[in-house]
Order: sequence, then C-alpha cells, then structure tokens
Amino acid sequence: MARRADPDARDRILDVASALFASRGIGAVGMAEVVHDAGCGKNLLYTHFPSKGDLVAAHLERFRRERDAAMDAAVTAAGDDPRAQLLALVRESGERVARPGFRGCPLRNFLTESPDVGGDGDTIARRFLADSRERLARLVARLGVAEPDVLTDRLALLVEGLYASAHDPRRAELGPAAVTFAEELVDAARRGLTRLGPGDQAGAGAGRCSSRSRSSADLARAPMTRATRRPPT
Repeated sequence: MARRADPDARDRILDVASALFASRGIGAVGMAEVVHDAGCGKNLLYTHFPSKGDLVAAHLERFRRERDAAMDAAVTAAGDDPRAQLLALVRESGERVARPGFRGCPLRNFLTESPDVGGDGDTIARRFLADSRERLARLVARLGVAEPDVLTDRLALLVEGLYASAHDPRRAELGPAAVTFAEELVDAARRGLTRLGPGDQAGAGAGRCSSRSRSSADLARAPMTRATRRPPT
C-alpha cells in the first residue's frame, strides 16, 4: 500500500524551523537540525523546501502575513479616524514587543543578521518594511498635515525604536510611552506646529499655526513636548 502524504508536514516543519530560527538565529541553524527536531526525513524536508533559502523565505513570508493581518485588525478596530488608526498601529507594536519571550521581529532580525542563505528572504523583509512605512504614509495623508513625509518618518522611527528595544527589561513600559509620543507628534503636525517656545504658548492654545516655515532638518531637531498635544476630537 502506498504511503499516504502527510498534509500537515509542511506546516510542522515550518513551525519547528521558525522556533529554531527565533532561539538561535537563522545562520546558526542547519537543515539537519530541522530534520531532527521536526522528526521528518530529509527527503520530506527537501520536497517542501528544496533549499535553506526556500525554508527561510517561507518562514519570513508566513510571519509577514501574520503581521499584516494583525496591523489590519488594529486599524479596523480603531474606526475611521486616521489619528486613531495611527495610534492603534503604534500601540499594537508596543504590545507585541512587551509580550513575554519576545525575541524581536523575524524580518528585522533577518536583515540585521544578513545570513548568506540565498532565496527571497531579503526581498520579503525589505518589502515588508517598505509596505509598513507606506501604511503609515497613507494614514498620515488623510490627516492633511503640511509636511506628511516628516510626520511619517517620525512615526516610522518610533515604531523601529520599539522593535529595537526587544532586549530592554523595561520594554513593557515603552509601548504606552510611544503611544503618548505619537499623540504629540500627530497633534502638533495637525496644528502645523513643530516646536513650542515661550512666545508660542498662547498661539498654540488658540490653534494658530507657526508662521515660520521650517526645513526637514529643523523638524528632525525640534523637541516635542506635552504642551503640543491637542485634545482628541
């Protein structure tokens, strides 16, 4: 009697490989180790994944789909207000980073580690980061702020900072702080403010915009304070 194919074999192999990659790094894990831990034959592994590059690409692509679904859900739950949707994306990243056992984003880790495994892993990871920024950019565009690229860059840097804190023992506290900072960035941008000095307080309270046009370099240097926050509408 012919041996029946195991319909779950591919996912089981991928689960084992993903756990090994997360704990030891992609470059340190060999295909023989995946075979051993998955309890499958070498032929079965190479039937589903002809090379390590194919296995890594499948691992990254699956994670990308999971992240896309999680971000879509966060945006949907926030309603139709782009401000609330932007804050929801920052909050979702902060909550993910705060999870026990979090070891960093596999896509970002892959680019940092840069293992020479071939395949489409590099393309998948870079496309994910580009698409993630574009997701922010689309929401920022709906705010109608004067310099949307500057605000998008700031929010993207804020999210990257959260993921960079993966090994910080205080990372659970950083998510709420990031959301508060994102609120300040968004509300200041909606007012047209980049910096509040002593003479600007009254104008900010009246919702007046700063009269001086600032360059992107000025904006990058400008500190954001809690005084720039605008009550939710």
